[in-house]
Amino acid sequence: MFTYRINEETELKLLETRHAEQLFELMNKSRDSLRAWLPWLDYNQTVEDSRKFIAGTLKKYSENNGFEAGIWFQGELAGVVGLHGINWANRSTSIGYWLGKDFEGKGLMTKSCQAVIDYCFNELDLNRIEIRAAVENHKSKAIPERLGFVKEGRIRQAEWLYDKFVDHEVYGRIKADTLA
Repeated sequence: MFTYRINEETELKLLETRHAEQLFELMNKSRDSLRAWLPWLDYNQTVEDSRKFIAGTLKKYSENNGFEAGIWFQGELAGVVGLHGINWANRSTSIGYWLGKDFEGKGLMTKSCQAVIDYCFNELDLNRIEIRAAVENHKSKAIPERLGFVKEGRIRQAEWLYDKFVDHEVYGRIKADTLA
């Protein structure tokens, strides 16, 4: 299974069905803050919903089409980072992430995304990584901005967020950016 140690306190580990209760508790505890930007949150109302989500991500991993890793900080599940899927023909992917509210401000997501970027470029030999974030989601946009992504444009009305459409900023980073 996928495991990536970031430092003494933090590691990424592939989510497994045995983590369903921890995942649900973290989401539920952070529901108010996460709901502002994650439309799928309302579809995860029980531990069983989290279990089904994890089962789907394990299938994606077994098909070599991305993964969802738990971010473990001091042995506690702090959030999730993963690849939405992998376009092998174009050697590209996109990263998605969220963090429980009690774990914000520790640099965990920046370090976790950097680890995923390193993995994508060095282990998977991908050429391009995208991160998309709602225009008003300043915390999420700060991640690609800190990690050397280029803001490539805006997609109008890219996502239905409960009661309105929101625009997305698109950030891209290519392997050559890392080598330069």
